[in-house]
Amino acid sequence: MRLWKLGSLVVVASLAVVVAASIASARVEQGARTLDIYGFGSGFGRGDDVANSLTAHAQRQLGANVEYDNPRGGFNDQAFLTMLASRNVPDVMWVDRPRIATYAARGALQPLTSCIRRERINLRQYRKAALREVTYRGQVYALPAFTNQITILVNPTVARQARVNINDIGTANLRKLQRANRRLLQTDGGRVTRIGFDPKIPEFFPLWVKRFGGNIVSRNGMRAQLNSRQAIAALTYTHGLIRAHGGWDRFKAFRDTHNWFGRTNPISENTIGATPFESFIYNVIANNTPTAPLVPKYFQRRGGRPITMFSGNGWAIPRGARDPDLACKWAKHMTSVPAWVSAARNRLEIRRRQNEAFTGLYTANVRADNFILRRVYDPMGRPQFNRAVRLLYNAPRYAFAVPPSPASFELRQAYIDAINRVLAGQQTPRQALNQAQREAQAAINRNRRR
Repeated sequence: MRLWKLGSLVVVASLAVVVAASIASARVEQGARTLDIYGFGSGFGRGDDVANSLTAHAQRQLGANVEYDNPRGGFNDQAFLTMLASRNVPDVMWVDRPRIATYAARGALQPLTSCIRRERINLRQYRKAALREVTYRGQVYALPAFTNQITILVNPTVARQARVNINDIGTANLRKLQRANRRLLQTDGGRVTRIGFDPKIPEFFPLWVKRFGGNIVSRNGMRAQLNSRQAIAALTYTHGLIRAHGGWDRFKAFRDTHNWFGRTNPISENTIGATPFESFIYNVIANNTPTAPLVPKYFQRRGGRPITMFSGNGWAIPRGARDPDLACKWAKHMTSVPAWVSAARNRLEIRRRQNEAFTGLYTANVRADNFILRRVYDPMGRPQFNRAVRLLYNAPRYAFAVPPSPASFELRQAYIDAINRVLAGQQTPRQALNQAQREAQAAINRNRRR
């Protein structure tokens, strides 16, 4: 038995037996087919209306002669590596797109070339940035599903109280943002009582590097660029925004009190001036505190051109899948225009019945998004959220994704660790990123030789 490794993950034989037994499909009577699905167990049948709608559409397309084995829980690297070691893999899996290149580099995934040709899947329907995330060495290894683009939430009430021009709260002019941050924040006896501008590092560090004109890894994913001039400038600047609050410890202690998912949140409570956030947060705020003031804005490059960063999942087929043809059909239908439109209509009807807001559905399918915005979306009478929806549907035009790399995990961990060392006062940005560069490049070199 060959043992697969991913970073520090090591597969042990005893665990292989347990997991293999737990996912083994009970093949039904002769003539029926079973599709083994992995990583989607937190969605379908678990109260997620979008997942249920997508699944119902795909099942209708595949017909009544198909059974489904979909264990509970999301994707887990250790469990999947165990499946690979035991040669008992699922037919199709729901996985974060940054993982695709790492597994493709190890030969764990099937390229979808024949799948795309056989099922006549038009790749032009997918957003370019999302499709690049699942492309490794020229071959597509997954079909992208959701997107979760990043924009900036601005609290106009806080801006007015601090006498800050909303136009100055953004990333186009960093000097103006620096001044706005100092005026927006509040402290009391050395304790932070209101955050000015939260730059969201380390999470959004690649977006800040892009804002400064760089990338954290080369286009082909083979050369780390964590200590570039742009990366050092991005970390120095964002660290400065946090230090203006009195340092990381005070900043974090107050930020940890924020609850973005409750009936009160930092916007409704006026405890933050502005911050970048993923698209899902607008739906959360619209339903929990629909009268909360907010102004949605693009994250911008120098000079004002919009920019956003994608994240999301996709459908991939492991090498060794029992029924790759059926898996291909599933992936095709789960990411199709009819599936997304059906899910959006269903969500709109549910929200109407519950008297809740519908703030759009954001996918990696350009045609689906265009149709949903024009033919499905219904303004809910709250102008701030209607503006947000328009912005979120337009933002993917300016999207990028971190280039796929055979060491995506290690690359990400390297810059997270580096930023945490800077925030803790252990290293300067240059020192921390120089170390991160060495760690990330060593991981890339190890993984690409496999």
